[in-house]
Amino acid sequence: MLAFPSTYSVGITSLGYQVVWATLAQRSDVDVRRLFTDQGDPPHGGSRGRGPALDLFGLSLSWELDGPVLLELLERQRIPIWASERGDGDPIVFGGGPVLTANPEPLAPFFDVVLLGDGELLLPAFIDALQEHRSAPRAERLRRLAQVPGVYVPSLYAPRYGAEGELLGVDPIEPGIPSTVAKQTWRGNTLSHSTVITPEAAWPSIHMVEVVRSCPELCRFCLASYLTLPFRTPSLDDGLIPAVEKGLTATQRLGLLGASVTQHPQFADLLTWLDEDRFDGTRVSVSSVRAATVTPQLGRILAKRGSKSLTIAIESGSERMRAVVNKKLSREEIFAAARYAKEGGLTGLKLYGMVGLPTEEEADVEATAALLLELKKATPGLRLSLGVSSFVPKAHTPFQWEGVRPEAEQRLKLLAKRLKPKGIELRPESYGWSVIQALLSRSDRRLAPVIAAARGSHESLGGWKKAYRAVLAGEAEAAPGAALPAPPPWDAVIHQRWHSEVVLPWEHLEGPLPAATLQQHAAAALATAVG
Repeated sequence: MLAFPSTYSVGITSLGYQVVWATLAQRSDVDVRRLFTDQGDPPHGGSRGRGPALDLFGLSLSWELDGPVLLELLERQRIPIWASERGDGDPIVFGGGPVLTANPEPLAPFFDVVLLGDGELLLPAFIDALQEHRSAPRAERLRRLAQVPGVYVPSLYAPRYGAEGELLGVDPIEPGIPSTVAKQTWRGNTLSHSTVITPEAAWPSIHMVEVVRSCPELCRFCLASYLTLPFRTPSLDDGLIPAVEKGLTATQRLGLLGASVTQHPQFADLLTWLDEDRFDGTRVSVSSVRAATVTPQLGRILAKRGSKSLTIAIESGSERMRAVVNKKLSREEIFAAARYAKEGGLTGLKLYGMVGLPTEEEADVEATAALLLELKKATPGLRLSLGVSSFVPKAHTPFQWEGVRPEAEQRLKLLAKRLKPKGIELRPESYGWSVIQALLSRSDRRLAPVIAAARGSHESLGGWKKAYRAVLAGEAEAAPGAALPAPPPWDAVIHQRWHSEVVLPWEHLEGPLPAATLQQHAAAALATAVG
């Protein structure tokens, strides 16, 4: 069973989920069905509830705040939520996706297996190993799986804590288990595209094609860039064009996806191809593009193919802050992107920014408001909107040692005060939920009892805080097995800037770049702030 922690319309729009499902469904030795929070594929044999044939339960996780939904899905299938309480008759519970690849530790006690990295080679290797040892006892199967590159078996690793409750390390519990597990990287000539096209998706009847993977810009906060390195692009003739043509036999709506699609070296050629008359009637949309790569051709062809707006990330209107985060983007390039969008016939420009970045001052936020107001004046008639979030530190990025800044909450309000009266739409993300996101992205296994206590009330900020207090007070269900220390103080996890010598919860899991390199990038960023 392959689960997604949201509704069908949301889950089936996830390209990663689709690809994992298709990879499993195409195997003759796997019978896979899907599960969403609102529906699922019919059980084997038409029976109700969990049938005896359920050997595997998988979850694709792309957003931290969806993690607790795993427990509800497990309970619904009558699977013990704690991995240590599952026996030979229970399925192997596995998970993957960017959240778990970055830092699986808060959810580790609920998973038997975590797949770290790209699934193209990792998922088949995992299934092959599982099939080879499927008749072995559960403990032996897990030991065998731990030998597969990129397969992390949390129960075979134990955290060590100091006298003050600080994390000292996460180590194998027996000989023969790798001391570290490395994220796996797909380096093939093709990337992914939709395997399911349905009007019931959140983006109805869309065929999604992955144009690039990762991003070469390396903004210092960006998980989508650092965690997925290196930057990879499929070839135009052997990868992108066949993928597009395959989908357009079923629909006339095409979505080009990636962290920075316009940085594909042949993107201009792809646009020229999509400009041909035979694509009249096809609606083409693109995900966020790098502002410096916006051209008159891009604006014209997207407008011709039914797009109304373009999305660019500016991070901040302050040149100083853009330098701090390594956003290689000038004021002139931002204004040119808006001008080209309008001249091409697009009616809207969506910008993304951030508040609460390391070293940010109120003057930097005022600079963001000023830039938006000047942009509105320079491109009259172009509808502007600013989506803005609070900075959240993410594992395997140079800013992983930073904390969430409490002043971000007031800075969101400052932007609203400056922009809304001037007719610029502001779409802020909740500061409170950014705090919970940081709690989940920075914690270790001590958070697992909090997640368990929060289930059923995890959709409210108060529910999370109540669960945290209950665990600190010893009033909540403890994780079975080896006793865990109480979680650290709330502020220490969320707001505190960690020193470079601290043992990170994910230190035993190898990302694309070593910690020393990330520290160099962080030092360069903070030197820019005062340079």
